[in-house]
Amino acid sequence: MPRPRKFDEEAVVESAAGVFATTGYGGTTMEELSRVTGLGKQSIYNTFGGKRELFLRALERSTSTQVDRLTVELSSGTSSPLERIRAHLDALSITFTSEGPLDSLFTKATVELADRDPDVAEAARRAYGRLEAEYAGCIEQAQTAGEVDTARDTRALATYFVAITRGMEVLGTAGADRSTLLRVGRAALTLLT
Repeated sequence: MPRPRKFDEEAVVESAAGVFATTGYGGTTMEELSRVTGLGKQSIYNTFGGKRELFLRALERSTSTQVDRLTVELSSGTSSPLERIRAHLDALSITFTSEGPLDSLFTKATVELADRDPDVAEAARRAYGRLEAEYAGCIEQAQTAGEVDTARDTRALATYFVAITRGMEVLGTAGADRSTLLRVGRAALTLLT
């Protein structure tokens, strides 16, 4: 009879996500995962199947977290749809230039692996599609409210905001300051008005 697990799988996935976000898939060793998660290598293999499988779980967690955050930001409050998008872009400007670790696993994994790993590419496509749907929903609300011309291509605008926000993340990771990212976000908003 197998012994019951004495660890929280989701906490392990979260710890692993932090390492992968910092050093990338290629730069993360099993030794580092073992140290950070507190699990022996064999426990990681037994529970998750190995480094790649743990990475894919961490990537799924990272993408879900980002989509969930966007859902809340674009649907909460009583402000207008355009104001919610503006507040979201401002919040990203702060997040992407804050001190401390940035949960950039989603973007980092896409850049590092999507061109050669079909599972990562598929995870990225799903996540980008979910992000696009959230932006599209808010833009459609803005069209209904008369803030955005109804003749505008909602999907193209939504895809544009996915590209802008992922670009803001990359710029912030590379050291762009907050005022730069705020200007990028404000410039992106002008496309809607």
